Amino acid sequence: MFSSATLPPCSIPTTYKKAKGDYNRYRCINLQNDNTIEFRMFRGTLKHDTFLATLQLVNVLCDVCQNSTIDRIYKMNWFDFVEYIDPVRFPELVNYLKNRNLYTVNV
Repeated sequence: MFSSATLPPCSIPTTYKKAKGDYNRYRCINLQNDNTIEFRMFRGTLKHDTFLATLQLVNVLCDVCQNSTIDRIYKMNWFDFVEYIDPVRFPELVNYLKNRNLYTVNV
């Protein structure tokens, strides 16, 4: 995690170009295809609720990226991210995180 004092200069085009120029599709986020973004960070599962939780996590990740500046994302920590999770929209994700003591929101 970068501290706010050591944030690298960044812009969306620069960050995307750097990620796209990696030429390695076996990263946790693969940008090698022109029309898709592939998330490769999850293990396989046969549990229905875990599968839904992983899809919901990707949904929240996309929501955060679409609705935040890149500087805000660089400064974000886990607790900031968890606050984006809507428990009504994403109940399986909330339960998954609660079962692992990862869901803590300031009330």
